[in-house]
Amino acid sequence: MIRALIVDDEHLALQHLEKQLQKTGNVLLVAKYSNTTSFLKDLKRLEFDVAFIDIEMPGLSGLDLADLITDWNPYVIIVFVTAFRDYAVQAFELDSTDYLLKPVIQERLEKTIQRIQSRLDVQTIEKESLLTNSQSNSVQITCFNEFNVYHHDEVVKWKTVKVKELFGLLLSQLNKHVQRDVIIESLWPDIEFERAKIQLHTTMSYLRKKLTTWDNRNTVHFSHGSYVLNLFEFDCDVNRFQEIVETSPNVTDDNIGQFEKAVEEYTGDYMETNGYEWAVPIATALRQKLVHVLQLMVDYYAKNEIHNKQHHYLQLLVTHNPYSDYATQQLMQLYVSMGNRGEALKVYNRMKELLIDELGISPEPSVTKLYQTLKK
Repeated sequence: MIRALIVDDEHLALQHLEKQLQKTGNVLLVAKYSNTTSFLKDLKRLEFDVAFIDIEMPGLSGLDLADLITDWNPYVIIVFVTAFRDYAVQAFELDSTDYLLKPVIQERLEKTIQRIQSRLDVQTIEKESLLTNSQSNSVQITCFNEFNVYHHDEVVKWKTVKVKELFGLLLSQLNKHVQRDVIIESLWPDIEFERAKIQLHTTMSYLRKKLTTWDNRNTVHFSHGSYVLNLFEFDCDVNRFQEIVETSPNVTDDNIGQFEKAVEEYTGDYMETNGYEWAVPIATALRQKLVHVLQLMVDYYAKNEIHNKQHHYLQLLVTHNPYSDYATQQLMQLYVSMGNRGEALKVYNRMKELLIDELGISPEPSVTKLYQTLKK
């Protein structure tokens, strides 16, 4: 028997759905509620497989209530019940979520019950798989250059591109609460707010379903209009990079190898090829950390007169900080010390052209003076 409950503030609609569920013959109604307050008080002591929820209710909406339920138990199946066709009905066509229009028709309800049973069968298999397979270090995440997630060394296939982006956004604020409105503005800035809320709920449902295939612990929590991602046992290139650069303020003989590994991790800006606008400030902050690290490494190799390494990391520094007069001047001076005056002139000309074309300014006088001296 499928264990079900109903939450609907309309008493007649609640009673009608109760009778329709009884007619199916394989649904056990464990509870029914006409207000969300009473339901939330009982939530943690209830055992049920599916919740039939009215969307439009006073106080807490059906969408928010569904988030609280799946926060408590991500395996619970949600079926929305609504009298309004303009609620982007197609947005609810999920494997784990369905919708019913009021008044509920028995034939349509039977199809919903079939979907629920199929989903419960799949969940049973997923739970057994999680029990038998170790999840330790099974998830690898790359954020530099291109954002990708790997599970057991295979690229994760997302239901939609928005599911992937939502995961990326929550991951960027790992263990921190992210306001629902901030998520909506970041992912659906051009969609009317009420419809964007539906899109968010739909996308979040897909994401939660995906995450349960990695770990049977609840990883996305919802409270007070915010979501927080708590991800366990995963490996990420950005985390490795930050761990090195933030725990070692200075470059020494003992940690120079770790700094070289940190720079190797930086294969491109944060989620650069994905084009997420919300990721730009994070990318800028990480690039600034990289520039700082590269300057420390250049100074270390210059002090120890290891010129091939100094040259290599100076080139990287100029690549990642092309507008820097100081970095450009350092590279020019290194070429001069190596007896390569022509390459030093090329470095200046490239920077001058870049500054004029993109910023409409000229290099600092000290750099220009060095260039003019070399020309003579």
